[in-house]
Amino acid sequence: MIEVAIMIEGQNGLNWPRWQKIASAVEALGFAGLYRSDHYTNANPPDKDSLELWVSLTWLASHTSRIEFGPLVSPVSFRHPTMTARMACAVDDLSNGRLTLGLGAGWQEREHRNYGWDLLDIPNRFARFQEGLEVISRLLQSDTPVDFSGRFYRLQEAILLPRPQRPGGPPILIGGNGPRRTLPLVARYATEWNAIFLSPERFRERNELLNELLVENGRSPADVRRSMMTGCIFGRSPAEVADKLAARKRTAEQMRQLGVVVGTANEIVDQLGHLANAGVQRVMLQWLDLDDLDGLEAMAKGVLPQVQA
Repeated sequence: MIEVAIMIEGQNGLNWPRWQKIASAVEALGFAGLYRSDHYTNANPPDKDSLELWVSLTWLASHTSRIEFGPLVSPVSFRHPTMTARMACAVDDLSNGRLTLGLGAGWQEREHRNYGWDLLDIPNRFARFQEGLEVISRLLQSDTPVDFSGRFYRLQEAILLPRPQRPGGPPILIGGNGPRRTLPLVARYATEWNAIFLSPERFRERNELLNELLVENGRSPADVRRSMMTGCIFGRSPAEVADKLAARKRTAEQMRQLGVVVGTANEIVDQLGHLANAGVQRVMLQWLDLDDLDGLEAMAKGVLPQVQA
């Protein structure tokens, strides 16, 4: 019916012991994949442990054998796209082709200010992002040296060696819901669109728009996989769900209108069914408590057999 993966916020206290335990659990429990954010720190203090993204994915590539994985998403604002392409190609090869290269423009002001990166205003941010996508796409796809001259990036006789084991390298994912800037870039460059926190109704609307944009770009709607990253409030019982909602001072219906998956296992299965009917092929459920592996196991045992049947 729908593939279920786990997404964690790396800036919320991720360190090596937590990452290793989570990765092992996600693989053993049968989830389709494990994805994580790429941030130095949170938008607001306090600062917490935040294991570096590409170092963590390199470990994951060689210490798991089944799950797909990747960043949601890696911003071009604090890594040069040629370096991102090189790392992504190498990590994908190390994993035998399980990386999805999630890319973004960058958005979080605090980390850019604190660590000295230029975020830029939104028009220039997206102009830089498009150039980054062009650079990465050309390097991954071209078996001959590449030249490129843009406002932000320049290449002269650049080539990735060794060439990716997968023709064209790891698939590119672009995350976001924006109809004016993000979806046109998805239609041009991506092989996966990752929506963020949408109700089934809103996802269906954006999905139809993306189909139209793909056709305008000479591509088929089937060329792009549709996934969504969204929040998850899971409880083993209605009482546990109620306690978690009370802590957030929201009702279940309010959270669901924001796209968050809420409830016991059977309630979550029902909501995933609505997302699947709207066109979501894979959902990345945001698991915020990095130490709650018992809860993760309970959700896996209650949900996965029903959606994988």
